[in-house]
Amino acid sequence: MVSLLNRQATFTYFIEDKFEAGLQLLGTEVKSLREGKASFNDAYCLLEEGEIWIKSLHIAPYSHGSHSNHDPLRIRKLLLQKREINKIESRLKEKGFTLIPLKIFFNSKGFAKIEIGLAKGKKQADKRETLKKKQAEREMKRDQLSD
Repeated sequence: MVSLLNRQATFTYFIEDKFEAGLQLLGTEVKSLREGKASFNDAYCLLEEGEIWIKSLHIAPYSHGSHSNHDPLRIRKLLLQKREINKIESRLKEKGFTLIPLKIFFNSKGFAKIEIGLAKGKKQADKRETLKKKQAEREMKRDQLSD
């Protein structure tokens, strides 16, 4: 099972809430995702007219695609239930909240799903603290392995 993570998200943001959404994709995009050819660099979600869209998610053109290959940076619609969209909309109106993609995966039925998170940005001191915690955890694991 292919699962693509946005590693930068947890470093840059505090994740307050997570949602699982479907992705409206073209056939060559699905094949490219199954090969693991996607990048979250600069990707973000936005709410427009009661629908959620993802921008700047780079899905590389399918290697065996023909002239009908997709545009790698096209805007893609996220599929969520109306009550989830309403909840997200009310939280986005609060100061400091943003909607970011966290990971892309395929569920048990073979559908491409994306996990998005309502997040608040971290300040520089918070980022340093996160780095210190990760470093301490790494050292503890290293010590346990050497014993």
